[in-house]
Amino acid sequence: MPGLKFRILLDSIEDQEVLRDIVINDDFNFEHFYNTILDAFGFPNDQMASFFVSDKDWAKGEEISLMDMSFDIDPSGDTPAEMNSLMLKERIHSPKQRFILVHDFLSMWIFLIELREITNEEVENPQLTLEVGDISDELKAKGPKSLEDMNFETDIDPDADEFDDDIDGDLFENIDDFDI
Repeated sequence: MPGLKFRILLDSIEDQEVLRDIVINDDFNFEHFYNTILDAFGFPNDQMASFFVSDKDWAKGEEISLMDMSFDIDPSGDTPAEMNSLMLKERIHSPKQRFILVHDFLSMWIFLIELREITNEEVENPQLTLEVGDISDELKAKGPKSLEDMNFETDIDPDADEFDDDIDGDLFENIDDFDI
C-alpha cells in the first residue's frame, strides 16, 4: 500500500497562493481524502462536493460525488461514483494524476489537486506535510464568489406594477390575438 503525496492548490482565491501537501495511503477512499483536504484548509464538512478526474490540461472528466444525487432520474443509469465507495488507487492512472475538487456548489471553492510522488512507505493516517498561505474565516463564511460582491445591473423599473403587454403597438391579451 503505497503512500500518495498530493499538492492541493486552492484556485478560488486570486490574490494569494494557498496550498497544502498531503500524504495519504492509496487504499483510502475519496471521502476520507475529501475530509482530509477540508481539515487541512480549515473548512467545515457541511456542503456538497465532487471530485473530477482531470487530465494534464485540467479538463473535468469523470465525476466522483459526495453522495448519490441522481434521484433515479437518469434512464441511462450513468450516475457518478460516490466518494465513500471508491479508493484513491482506483483512479490513479498516471504518476502525475490530477483531480479537481469543487466544494460548496454555491460558493464554488475549487481545489486543483496533483499527485506529486508515490512513496513506498505506508501512511497509517493522512499527513499534512506542507502548508502555504491561509484563508480568513470571513472569506470562508462568505465564499470567493459571494452574491454580495457581484454587480447586478437591470433595466427593470422597481416601481412598475405590471409588465407592458404591448406588442408592436397592439395590446396583447391572448395568443389567438397574435397573427403569425
